[in-house]
Amino acid sequence: MISVLKRLTAMARAYAHHPDPRVAAANMISLLVASNQPFYPLYLFWLVSADITAAWFTFLSTPFFLAVPVVARWNSVAGRALLPLAGVGNTVLSAWLFGTDSAVEIFLVPCGVIALLLFRPQERVIALALGGLAFGAFLLLHDAYGQPLAIYSAKEYAALARLNLVSASMLTAFVAILFSGLLAQAERSADAARHEKAR
Repeated sequence: MISVLKRLTAMARAYAHHPDPRVAAANMISLLVASNQPFYPLYLFWLVSADITAAWFTFLSTPFFLAVPVVARWNSVAGRALLPLAGVGNTVLSAWLFGTDSAVEIFLVPCGVIALLLFRPQERVIALALGGLAFGAFLLLHDAYGQPLAIYSAKEYAALARLNLVSASMLTAFVAILFSGLLAQAERSADAARHEKAR
C-alpha cells in the first residue's frame, strides 16, 4: 500500500513539474484541488446532510483542474489562467447548486488571490482581469442564482457554511505558504548571485 502511494505521489509530482516556478505552483494547486474534490460529497454527508445529490455535479470541473499541467506545457499563460477560471466556474456552479446561504462563494477569494499571484508584472493585465472576474462573479451573480438544487435546513446550511469557510481558508493558507516558499527561493538565488559577484 505504501509503495503504491509513493508511486502515485511520484507520478503526481512528475505531472506537476515545470521549470517555471509559477507554472509549477499552478500545477500543484490544480492537482490539490482535483484530488480533494472526490472527498467533498463525503464531507457533505458526514457534516451536513445525507442528501448529497448536488455534490456530484461539482465533478464537472474536475477535468479542467486536471488539465492545467497539460495546457501549461502547451502555453504557460493559458495553463496558469485555466486554474482561476476553473475555480471561478466551479464556485459559480456550486453557488447555483447549494445556494448562497452555503457561503460557497467564499472560494472566490482564493480564486482571486491565485489569479493575482500567478502572473508576472508584465502579465498584470491578465492577473487583474482574472481577479476582477472573481470579484465580478460575486458582485453580479450573488442575487441572481434563484432557487438552489439542494435545499437544507438552517442548521444544515450553517454546517455547510462552516465546511466551505474552513476549506477556502485552508486553500488560501496553502497558496500563501507555497508562494512564500517561492519568494524565499528567489531571495536565496539573489543572495547567491550577489555573493558570487562579490568574489
